[in-house]
Amino acid sequence: MIRKIFAGLVLLMIALWSCNSKSESKKIGGGDDLIIQQEDGTLSLKLEKAACYSNVSEPSSNTAEWNVVISQPGRYKVWLSSATKDTLDLNYNNSVRISLLDNQLEVNPECDKIVQNSGDVTYPFYRADSYMGSFYISEPGEYSIQVISEKVISKEVRNQTAYLSDDTRLMSVILTPMTR
Repeated sequence: MIRKIFAGLVLLMIALWSCNSKSESKKIGGGDDLIIQQEDGTLSLKLEKAACYSNVSEPSSNTAEWNVVISQPGRYKVWLSSATKDTLDLNYNNSVRISLLDNQLEVNPECDKIVQNSGDVTYPFYRADSYMGSFYISEPGEYSIQVISEKVISKEVRNQTAYLSDDTRLMSVILTPMTR
């Protein structure tokens, strides 16, 4: 009888432990984490926090995706942030596509703004932000934002290849609320 009670307690403890482990892994895990807006309404989507797909033989289809929570509906400016050595030419071979719901922005990034003394990059790189357009989000909720570009390189692929020698690297997508 004592063995049955002990076995039942062990099974109960394992079940409780596995439930707690699953909920914590969602918070700590990779690309499935929800990114929440900052107090000022800004969303900063860093490439290392994205779920990435990289294809070395066809890099123009490389994709990064983030799951975000929008708490403040409205129109948002969309910026692409790159680390570059050449601020005159970002060296994107193809246009970059950013999608949110049924809306898609497709732009060949140009250096619209140099961010001085950015902590995101180290010499010899500079942070260059490219204005991509804007999205209108009508109501709060969870959304998926996707970027397709040859500059989307997952950490694993970057560590296995010579991509670090590139003059330009995609770092993040930034959404900032537009004010009137």
